Amino acid sequence: MGYGDRLFWLSVLIQRRYAQICAEHDLTPTQATLLCAIKDEPRRMTDLAASLGMTKNALSQLVDRTERRDLVSRTTSEQDRRAITLGVTATGKVLAEAIYAETDRLLPDIAEGLGPEDRREFERTVTAVVDASGVSASSSS
Repeated sequence: MGYGDRLFWLSVLIQRRYAQICAEHDLTPTQATLLCAIKDEPRRMTDLAASLGMTKNALSQLVDRTERRDLVSRTTSEQDRRAITLGVTATGKVLAEAIYAETDRLLPDIAEGLGPEDRREFERTVTAVVDASGVSASSSS
């Protein structure tokens, strides 16, 4: 199995675990990702679409479904009526925090078969990859 194959299977492991966590909260992984992306501060829809790798149309449909559950709310900028900002509702914030905490607690279990030093190295490598990609919450605002 090549390096690309291993990365593919790592992705499958991560997605499967994340989907299990989301299902426990009656959310799709995409809905949970949306909530986690805006849990700390509202974001413009255009910025969200870009950072989540979605088309504006796909994001709008996701927001419609999530808004019907009273988890997110849209506001229009007074300076530019075309600019829409998305934020979490109080209910959405609680759910986002729960998903975030569960993910932080349970997702690292994918490395449970590694020894302590390999786990630390895995964590260092994952951190470096995410930091270099620019997709982490702290660098996407």
